[in-house]
Amino acid sequence: MASHGEKPLHGGVVAEARDIDFELVAQKDKLRLYLRDHGKKVDVSTATATLTLLNGTDKQEVALVPQGEWLGAAGEFRVLKGTKAVAVVKQAGKTLTVRFVLP
Repeated sequence: MASHGEKPLHGGVVAEARDIDFELVAQKDKLRLYLRDHGKKVDVSTATATLTLLNGTDKQEVALVPQGEWLGAAGEFRVLKGTKAVAVVKQAGKTLTVRFVLP
């Protein structure tokens, strides 16, 4: 499947799954996951997600909840260069899994 070539709009890293573009903005104190369908914002008010951060053998699971235009969480997160992140997003009876590698 070819990527739409979507650029990050919020300073994060973009990955695609089933024609939806996911942008993960990962900082040490907050996580945000934005969803776009062909450039249009996706309503995430009924969505939920679990984000797993992987650093070698260190694993941290975080529940992301709707926060306006994105799914997010606040707290303390191990966000490093090369951290792998796996988001499992549930919305409208569908489950999508998308993977990221933080720059």
